[in-house]
Amino acid sequence: MTNEEILAALSEILGDLLGADGIALAMDTRREDVPDWDSLMYVNFIAMVEIRYGVKFNVSEIESFKTVGDVVGGVQSRLKAK
Repeated sequence: MTNEEILAALSEILGDLLGADGIALAMDTRREDVPDWDSLMYVNFIAMVEIRYGVKFNVSEIESFKTVGDVVGGVQSRLKAK
């Protein structure tokens, strides 16, 4: 799976959660770059990512994710470990 495929899926997940069509996340997107992407929505987002990819992040990883690219990297590393 490519970073671009994961990025597209993450954009879809966030768009669904926020009820906003056309969200296009980039690797350097931060939560503060997206209107209404607050801490509660971030927790929901991570939970949906975990469900979609069948992965589980630990709390320290979740707290360390600063950009969407960090989340993509986390998904990639979990998928490779499977």
